[in-house]
Amino acid sequence: MSYEKGLGVEDKVGSLFQPDTLIPDQFFDTLRRKTLLEPEKRLLLAVLEDAVACFQKYVHARDARGKTMFREAEEWVLEKNSDWLFSFESICEILGLNPDYVRQGLMRWKEAKLEGRPRGNVYRLAPRSAKRQGGSAASSRGGNRRWLKAAGRR
Repeated sequence: MSYEKGLGVEDKVGSLFQPDTLIPDQFFDTLRRKTLLEPEKRLLLAVLEDAVACFQKYVHARDARGKTMFREAEEWVLEKNSDWLFSFESICEILGLNPDYVRQGLMRWKEAKLEGRPRGNVYRLAPRSAKRQGGSAASSRGGNRRWLKAAGRR
């Protein structure tokens, strides 16, 4: 502290602009460390890309496997305050992304996809051409019996 008090304003400002002295090993250690981190960042990016791909691919899934893939991806994205290295927030922060911004974008995308989806399925019981032609009475009665039996009315 006494050293700082003994320096004048010009000396303090001048010390800010003096070059830092590094030995070559210190300089190259920082470069090597940066290049060693790149594969890890690529791995984290691949994890994030896979989760987003599952989220988008299986948003309309009807089978159990697809629903599970979507649910797991959505839960991973929505999980907050996790200290796990491969958590969504941790990966986003390491990659320099804002996790809340990415999360909001994915949720908006999901809402837009679900709104554009038809609400119900339309099933046609008989082709229109068969109804117009009339067909034989025996074949139409047999077909009606099958549909009534399948519907549980017979």
